[in-house]
Amino acid sequence: MNELHSPLLASVGVGHAFGTRDAAPPPGIRRPRQIHEAAVVRVTNAGAELLGEADAVLGSAPGVPVGIVTADCVPVLLSPRAGDVVAAVHGGWRGLAAGVVEAGVAALRRESPGSEILAAIGPRVGPCCYEVDAPVLDALEHRDPAALAAATTPSRSGHAWLDLGAVSEAALRRSGVEQVELLAEVCTACDTDRFYSVRAEGPETGRLLHWVRPDPSSS
Repeated sequence: MNELHSPLLASVGVGHAFGTRDAAPPPGIRRPRQIHEAAVVRVTNAGAELLGEADAVLGSAPGVPVGIVTADCVPVLLSPRAGDVVAAVHGGWRGLAAGVVEAGVAALRRESPGSEILAAIGPRVGPCCYEVDAPVLDALEHRDPAALAAATTPSRSGHAWLDLGAVSEAALRRSGVEQVELLAEVCTACDTDRFYSVRAEGPETGRLLHWVRPDPSSS
């Protein structure tokens, strides 16, 4: 299988995919230059693939997919049930500490006020393979101490195993997103046959492309 899909997003007919090593990009994909912060860029029409600097991208151009890339960080795909506007979020620890998930949800709510938002969290490094130090833990603790405590397991002194998927889910819940789906039993560092992983392979490895597409019939 060349890509992964969310049953939740598929149930409402939202076109999307979480990438694998072998997945091909969809035609016309638009994506930002990612900088591990909380900026959101908006796509309203077709154009050049790369956008400005941001770690969340909002798409409202019917049929034009928007996406982000990862190689251990958390991909989050968002859509209201109508599918007329969508968002893709890149959640590394810096972005999560800066509030990138909350910023992506807020941008989507401005475009689709009052709508129920659905969220899917895709392949990411698991707590089995992601040990972090005190500066990372301190940055995330400022965002939500309780969520961080639930997402960590102490390891050696000053370090802990961190569940980035759980941190991302907590950010979605804080933002009022009730329909959240995590692709379970998927760790990019454990499964380098399917996924790229900086932790397992180093920074020169490839990147996974994750995308979501506004409904072409919504124009």
